[in-house]
Amino acid sequence: MNQQRRSLLKYSAVFGLMASAGLISVAQAEEWNKAAFEGKSLDDVFKSLGTSSPDKSAAVTLNAPDIAENGAVVPVGISSTLKAEQMAILVEKNPSTLAAQFFLPAGTEAFVTTRIKMGQTSNVYALVKADGKWSMAVKEIKVTLGGCGG
Repeated sequence: MNQQRRSLLKYSAVFGLMASAGLISVAQAEEWNKAAFEGKSLDDVFKSLGTSSPDKSAAVTLNAPDIAENGAVVPVGISSTLKAEQMAILVEKNPSTLAAQFFLPAGTEAFVTTRIKMGQTSNVYALVKADGKWSMAVKEIKVTLGGCGG
């Protein structure tokens, strides 16, 4: 049996089991906040997420480089000591401000990591929702080569 077919069967079985166990559902996919991802400014996204302006908090940590050599693949991570329900990454000067949003099940460690695109040097915001309240951390990331069509 070739390796590609073996991998396909393995992952199909895993996703099938997750769906049958209720870990993946259509209802979760419908939670996607279209208005937040279409927001063109920080205020638009904050409003779509249900807040006016999150408070800065030492309990939220944004892990990202000071300088990104390639804006097409900027590694960003968020961690928090709060019992997080949601996490989000916003890039102030991107055409679409909301770069990523994560929903965390109860009892999950408050840590996510991903790669985002940045068109230019900008402030990046790490938002964490815990107990119905948003908290954030901010960091400026300098981009030497743009990733949003530049």
